[in-house]
Amino acid sequence: PDTSLFVPVPLKPGLGGSAEEDVGAELTRPLDKGEVLKNLNKFYKRKEIQRLGAENGLDARLFHQAFISFRKYIMESSSVSADLHIILNDICCGFVLLGHVDDLFPFFLRHAKQIFPMLDCMDDLRKISDLRLPPNWYPDARAIQRKIIFHAGPTNSGKTYHAIQRFLSAKSGIYCGPLKLLAHEIFQKSNDANVPCDLVTGEERVYANEDARQAPHVACTIEMCSTNTPYEVAVIDEIQMIRDPARGWAWTRALLGLCAEEIHVCGEPAAIDLVTELMYTTGEEVEVRNYKRLTPLTVLDYALESLDNLRPGDCIVCFSKNDIYSVSRQIEARGLECAVIYGSLPPGTKLEQAKKFNDPDDPCKILVATDAIGMGLNLCIRRIIFNSIVKPTVNEKGEKEIDSITTSQALQIAGRAGRFGSSFKQGEVTTMHHDDLVQLKEILSEAVPPVKAAGLHPTPEQIEMFAYHLPDATLSNLIDIFVSLSQVDGMYFVCNIDDFKFLADMIQHIPLNLRSRYVFCTAPLNRKEPFVCTTLLKFARQFSRNEPLTFDWLCRHTKWPLAAPKNIKELVHLEAVHDVFDLYLWLSYRFMDMFPDAVLVRDIQKKLDNIIQIGVCNITKLIRASQSAAVPGTAAVVSEDFPLLRTKKDARVVSDRHDAASAEALSIAVEAAGLRRAKNLRPSRLGSRQEDLKSYGRGSLANRLLREGLLTQEMLRQLESEWQDQHRNGRYGFGSKRDDQHRLKETGKKRK
Repeated sequence: PDTSLFVPVPLKPGLGGSAEEDVGAELTRPLDKGEVLKNLNKFYKRKEIQRLGAENGLDARLFHQAFISFRKYIMESSSVSADLHIILNDICCGFVLLGHVDDLFPFFLRHAKQIFPMLDCMDDLRKISDLRLPPNWYPDARAIQRKIIFHAGPTNSGKTYHAIQRFLSAKSGIYCGPLKLLAHEIFQKSNDANVPCDLVTGEERVYANEDARQAPHVACTIEMCSTNTPYEVAVIDEIQMIRDPARGWAWTRALLGLCAEEIHVCGEPAAIDLVTELMYTTGEEVEVRNYKRLTPLTVLDYALESLDNLRPGDCIVCFSKNDIYSVSRQIEARGLECAVIYGSLPPGTKLEQAKKFNDPDDPCKILVATDAIGMGLNLCIRRIIFNSIVKPTVNEKGEKEIDSITTSQALQIAGRAGRFGSSFKQGEVTTMHHDDLVQLKEILSEAVPPVKAAGLHPTPEQIEMFAYHLPDATLSNLIDIFVSLSQVDGMYFVCNIDDFKFLADMIQHIPLNLRSRYVFCTAPLNRKEPFVCTTLLKFARQFSRNEPLTFDWLCRHTKWPLAAPKNIKELVHLEAVHDVFDLYLWLSYRFMDMFPDAVLVRDIQKKLDNIIQIGVCNITKLIRASQSAAVPGTAAVVSEDFPLLRTKKDARVVSDRHDAASAEALSIAVEAAGLRRAKNLRPSRLGSRQEDLKSYGRGSLANRLLREGLLTQEMLRQLESEWQDQHRNGRYGFGSKRDDQHRLKETGKKRK
């Protein structure tokens, strides 16, 4: 195990006064603390003692920590237990026949086990965290012989349609999807087909029957599926997400645990081998049904190059909100109307924007979206245009990276063009910039790597058993130790627990029982949203006082009612308030007595959804207002002429090619601003500034200068104009291709 995770339990020194502790001094004499210290240090250095420590689970790190604590305890205690006092006295007095420093070991080990209680129960902890046989966690599913059918195919191949047809014809069934939108779509489709179906998501329960009796069919988000209820048919959608670092455990749980006679699994062919292997361990065979795309998809040989070349049915895909704001503003400047869809919008707003774009009678014919369109929305798209092919990601260590999109991501997004049954009989895909098109073709031509492993997550019961053995450990520390000790087969991995730990640390100081604390830490929220995190903290504090979270309390906290947004910052805040309402509703289904006003909150959430829709419909006006007001923290939209880092190769080229240009631009900024602070932005510091550009993409340097007060919007416009004029006049020395190559070579030498 990773013993760096073992946090010592503090022990207070003995203050004396007890009869048992005073006996030692009466039988011998008071201890000479100087002699005691000398002998304790001798004890620590003994190789034999270190070996004994290792045999009892104390590696070098734990041995050192335990000794420091043991020494501190003895030196700061006014009296110690009689047996320890007598041993210490004999050692200090040099009674070789009566006492030797090695005789301290039993007392040292007892102390070590007090501050590291896990040493006494390591075997039990290893058994609890043994994750090598997940199929055995679901005895109800193992008690029946299930039939597994894998519907494999690309986007728009009809694979989910065939699975849903079987779901609708069954006497009972469950649909498990990755998104609320997908669950809601199946719920609607089922009830429209006169098949009574309930809807179950983390934040919502809708019953088909008016008396709230459970219907034989249910559509749910995958985390909410029941592994105890028997069904005739179960559908697990987007099975490739079993590899997801954060949510993969939910697909593993559904696949291994659903009690259904037939399990219909839908997803990428890349997951076939893993699903087959997993089912081999349960003794169940997999029938694979392969599907081909229903409409042709063509990768064009030319890039869009300019927004002037947009056509009705085009969808521009961006990978950041700032790019969404920038592109939509530029489209509106050309007299075109566009719909906008991105991940943090409420589901209702996404549906309304999709409806607006799909409506043949609506003047809105262009869509600007993030990869949120990859699943969950039916869209009539003729052509997908990738604004960029790099996407910010977070690696296993929690570090931000910018990397090219994967083949799986590219296929999922590109496949949205030319949907079967839409007005466009074939789909097209291209990029905004020509340089990206070559790389996009390479990405799309590569095979999707096979899914290698399925996610797992510790259950509340496992954590409770851990807590029984380690009552003084924090929940965050319990989870760390669990993952450190856990053993998994090669077909599995333990999902990322960073979000869980973040919430556990945030509410650690609030007195809650373990089960309640665990529930709060599994709440689905974005930890990058301070307002939502602060609200969870307030919810937990009020909950710990046993004070119900009422509708009035929530209205005061969120300052409801709220007005339509006047700028981007206000729109972002409204999205956060919507997430707060979601959080309340999610908790209301887990603690009904403490979050009693779910019906009222749902009503105002619908009203808020409408307010956000107004904001999104006027998004370009909000961007303009944000620019003119120079609202801190909002996106400053810069022109297309400023370099956008679209690929990792571009990032290097832009860094080299524009060092001189950036130096000139910064000197103009310094002159124009006339601010002493700007003198720090010398060309010698351009390396870090270029790293900023690499990290944040288009216009981030300009944004940063604006935020720091070194530039105004007017100065930025002037700077752009001068930069372009001077570039055209050859002032920066980019007179020829040879000059460019020479400059790149010289820059490379300097950097080396």
